[in-house]
Amino acid sequence: MPQDERLNVESFTLQCYIFPTTPVVGLGTPQKGRQGVLTKWVEETKSGYGLFIDEHNCLSVEIGDGSGQIMKLSSDKKLLRKVWYLAAVSYDARTGKVTLFQEPVVTSTNGGLGQGLLNPAEETTAVVESINSIKPGINDAPFLMAASTKYERSGRHISGGHFKEVLEPIELPEQIHTYNGKIDRPRLSRRALSRSEIESLARGYQGCKAELRNDVVGAWDFHANITTNIASTCIIDTSPSMLNGAIINMPVRAMTGFNWTGDEIVYHHKPEEYGAIHFHDDDIDDARWDVDFELKIPDGLKSGIYAARLRIGGEDSPETEDYIPFVVRPPKGKTTSKLAFILPTNSYLAYSNDNLCTNCVVAELLAGKVPVMTAADLYLNEHREYGLSTYSLHSDGSGVCYSSRLRPILNMRPKYRHWLSPSLWQLNGDLHLVDWLEEKNFDFDIHTDEDLHREGVGLLNKYQTVLTGSHPEYTSEKMFAAYEKYQQDGGRWIYLGANGFYWCSEYHPDNSNIIEVRKGEAGTRAWTANPGEYNNAFDGKYGGMWRARGRIPSKLCGLTFTAYGFDVSSYYVRDKDSERPETAWIMEGVGNGEKIGDFGLVGGGAAGLELDRYDIEFGTPHDSYLLAHSVGHTNLMLQVNEEIHFSVRGYHGSGTENPMVRADMVFYKTPNDGGVFAPGSLSWCGSLSHNNYNNNVSRITENAIRGFLKDGPLP
Repeated sequence: MPQDERLNVESFTLQCYIFPTTPVVGLGTPQKGRQGVLTKWVEETKSGYGLFIDEHNCLSVEIGDGSGQIMKLSSDKKLLRKVWYLAAVSYDARTGKVTLFQEPVVTSTNGGLGQGLLNPAEETTAVVESINSIKPGINDAPFLMAASTKYERSGRHISGGHFKEVLEPIELPEQIHTYNGKIDRPRLSRRALSRSEIESLARGYQGCKAELRNDVVGAWDFHANITTNIASTCIIDTSPSMLNGAIINMPVRAMTGFNWTGDEIVYHHKPEEYGAIHFHDDDIDDARWDVDFELKIPDGLKSGIYAARLRIGGEDSPETEDYIPFVVRPPKGKTTSKLAFILPTNSYLAYSNDNLCTNCVVAELLAGKVPVMTAADLYLNEHREYGLSTYSLHSDGSGVCYSSRLRPILNMRPKYRHWLSPSLWQLNGDLHLVDWLEEKNFDFDIHTDEDLHREGVGLLNKYQTVLTGSHPEYTSEKMFAAYEKYQQDGGRWIYLGANGFYWCSEYHPDNSNIIEVRKGEAGTRAWTANPGEYNNAFDGKYGGMWRARGRIPSKLCGLTFTAYGFDVSSYYVRDKDSERPETAWIMEGVGNGEKIGDFGLVGGGAAGLELDRYDIEFGTPHDSYLLAHSVGHTNLMLQVNEEIHFSVRGYHGSGTENPMVRADMVFYKTPNDGGVFAPGSLSWCGSLSHNNYNNNVSRITENAIRGFLKDGPLP
């Protein structure tokens, strides 16, 4: 809450429910230290007041008069991780009496996967009283939740975008003592309240007696503006003071509160049980850096992927060189080709600044080798302030569900080599396709996932043929619907990757620079959402896998994700459907006995990293043609876990024994002379350039694209 004179109180009561997640960081790791819970405190001048978690993991209160005198009172009882507490402090300036309350509130459901029985509760319960002569000094700091103020001015402001409710720019303080965990129902009153009054106010401002309501400065209910979503960055003061605030750096909303019963797992069905926000000390929505340079795009510049090169002293090395990639689209409302490539930027965001190579305990097992890290990986490991990926965990162990491109993304660079892949991944893997299109003299336009989400099928319908990238894993509902409608309208679509259209991802409704991904109870994932927290804050709908919402990828591209392995890639052999008159044109120039793609820049083959299969039982259109399938995968190629109901040796094995571990190449026709072609492998595009672009992977891809670009019905 921005500074307001009503916040400079003499007597006060601070109260909220807290669910701390780093009173300690973890086993064998150091304590986090001091954390601000509710504060109007300036560290520079030691003025104001605040409710803290102290260096010993106990609830504490601090009052400073600004002249160097400070009063501290601790509960002297350690807070437990993932337990709800009533945290409150009252101070009477007339008598000097201070009372601190630290009381656990544990039910069988409200802690999610945390403990449901607390015995003996006395070990973490405290009501402490003291007499204090120091009064809180007046300051110009804002009232902060989940932090305290180091300096009152930072020179950075918020306005516009996802802060649409901020009518005039608000300057931010420089914060310190950031808190990890949930906060629910914070309140500030201008006198010392009794224990019963604290409970009454916690239940809701409107239900309090008039005498109590008159002394409330702010009663913030985080669930007050839940509609069908809770994307808003505004927090509502339900008292007449109307001291509404703004959440900074996108802490997670739609979180279960202290009173969650488990009766309803959709937050907007029972919003009063979702009154919590989960704060993290490593949240970031926007780096808020100053502009260093601007580039005016020249008229007539060809649509494509470009980058601004930055160098220190003109030196060309990983430590002194950086590239900032950007996409140039065709002129607004126009096309320059019949062919479009949709760059899967949602997936780039999902993996942005991932630190799996340094944090993932199974990294070596996934890759079958010791991860080879780049300078960017090492730098990101030391500098977590650049923000994390949706494959990361916050410092408190909870999963990261938001990702923003308003920050440096060091692994989305043209020279970056991802540790997980035998070669390239994400943007760099898609540059294989861009390079090949240029070499084959195709005219093509480039658009991004964000463009498709915003413009829908109208964007696709401008083109006769549309290509995907190598890994369009993260898809919004609008994107999914656009691709479906494009096929119904007769569009010709080529899916050149694998593991596509797998996770539900949603853009912030007011700022498409930010996406949300909730990882549900199935799927190949780095973390799982806590009970009751599966639904997106941005649109209110169930997160997790698209197949859980009936939109299994094979309904869109004929294939479904079936296996993954990151050691070496293999090749395809042809199937009988490839000899039919309807499909022979795709295989023109490829012999019946040829190994297809036993070469390439990604693991040495065209079938690798992640694979998709044809399966009539799982949404593949009934008239699809199976043109080829991959063989020869190693035992590091494993079937996806969402299709394994029992782990049974010899049944759900790996590449050498499990028939589900394969990539399938399919083609099928869609209404109005449309069609879909998909080879079903993430490493496919890495084989396009082999032998100076003269190879069977290149030939099949070129046959498919040129055939789709021809006017008239498909063969």
